[in-house]
Amino acid sequence: MPLKFFLNLYARLAGLTALVILLCIALFVGINSVRSQFWHERFSEPLMRWLASSPAPEHQYPWLASLHDFRVADTGDLSLSPVIRERLGYGQVIAVEDSLGYRFLVTGLQGDVIQFRASHPYRDIAVASAQVLRVHLDAAGPDDRDEVMERLREGLDIGVSRVQGSAVLPGDEVLERVYSSGFAFYHENGEGQVLVQLTDGELIQMTLPGGAFNPWAWPVTLLLLAVSGSALALWLIFVLRALDSNLRKVESVAVRIARGEMSARVEAGEGTIVSRLAAAFNGMAEHIQRLVDVQREMIHAVSHELRTPVARIRFGVQMIEDCQGQEALQKQLDGIDGDIQELDELIDEILTYARLEQGGPVFKLEEASVTDIVRQVVAEQQRVRPALSITGEVDEVTESLATADVEPRYIHRAIQNLVGNAGRYAAGRVLVRCHIDEDHCRVDVEDDGPGIPEEEWEKVFTAFARLDDSRTRTSGGYGLGLSIVRRILYWHNGQAFVSRSDSLGGARFSLVWPRNKPLEPDL
Repeated sequence: MPLKFFLNLYARLAGLTALVILLCIALFVGINSVRSQFWHERFSEPLMRWLASSPAPEHQYPWLASLHDFRVADTGDLSLSPVIRERLGYGQVIAVEDSLGYRFLVTGLQGDVIQFRASHPYRDIAVASAQVLRVHLDAAGPDDRDEVMERLREGLDIGVSRVQGSAVLPGDEVLERVYSSGFAFYHENGEGQVLVQLTDGELIQMTLPGGAFNPWAWPVTLLLLAVSGSALALWLIFVLRALDSNLRKVESVAVRIARGEMSARVEAGEGTIVSRLAAAFNGMAEHIQRLVDVQREMIHAVSHELRTPVARIRFGVQMIEDCQGQEALQKQLDGIDGDIQELDELIDEILTYARLEQGGPVFKLEEASVTDIVRQVVAEQQRVRPALSITGEVDEVTESLATADVEPRYIHRAIQNLVGNAGRYAAGRVLVRCHIDEDHCRVDVEDDGPGIPEEEWEKVFTAFARLDDSRTRTSGGYGLGLSIVRRILYWHNGQAFVSRSDSLGGARFSLVWPRNKPLEPDL
């Protein structure tokens, strides 16, 4: 049951985790799809606006066509969707993602569509901006460069500065690319940088504001953590509410039992987090109810059993006053002494049964010879009942496995009760068989008496039970012996049951318990 419950719990947690992961992936893809579209349009907008404001960008910046798929065409030639055409009509900058990267679109001065393709948008737009920067700075005179740089800085939304001193120069690898191609793109402090060399040899450094598109920006990460944390928190709240509901059921049943409703039980179902607690609680409640019922029955039976000897003692005391001779007096005293002895035996039986029924004694199991105990009981009962033939049978296998983990005193008491009970009803013979194997011990006590009807087999183990036929009160006993036997076997994790003797024809009482030390029984 614990393994099944935890496997169920872990399966649910794994399923929830998978759903949360799928939800986070869907959110991540959806949010970043919108963010990417917005970022690419926003990032490319300064350059695309600059190109759109140029009368003939394809002629003013011819190098764009050689470096990138840059062209000016009609909307029909570019196979644009109606939505994109509508947005272009509003003058917006459009970013369209395809298998080759991104296409950036904007409407020019002539109503044409300017297209700029970038396989790596952050780098390609930076390089294109640097090329525009170099064209205009080369065209300006040395005295006008500061003014042009300021205009380009505002128009292209870039940082522009002259490189002064070798301390601010990048590495040699970047410088080699600058000297070979006139510009070089590189990263520094998380920002894109382009080092441009003008025709007169002057170095200009261009900086792009911000970094490249980051799908793991902290707002996105925080949102995913919040979603996953909220989902797990809701699941935890659901589990705790179910736990609280089940615990309230246990509490309600405990209150009902405290009010005297001994039949109240917890219905927590299977597979719940408190199902084991509910099962243990119900077991405890059943045990308490049984103890209360036993106590009630015991009080009723004891009052009935005590009434007869007490009445005889009272009658004997009254008769003593009328006794005329010593012989008559002694007879009454002997009768009173016998009644007192009967009371003493009854009280001993009641205390033994109560001690076993209400939790049992502290059993200290030890290795002892079961065969020796059987022989001892047979010898003792033969002396008590010499008119009967009381014999024991032990096979060879049992002799080689004679020892077992038992509480010798109580096993002796159990076998003694059965043999004594058989002796009271036997016609002339009682047979005690003992069989022990590797795992179990078994003792059978058979007699040649009238036997017990099958419908009464379970009743004979009930405290103060009375049978109507041959086994009546006149045969002696108080109806506790067999109940004591069953409780002794219970505390040995064994069983006591009755059947019919095939060999002698009477009753056969059997004791079966584990040979090795048993686990502590559940109450």
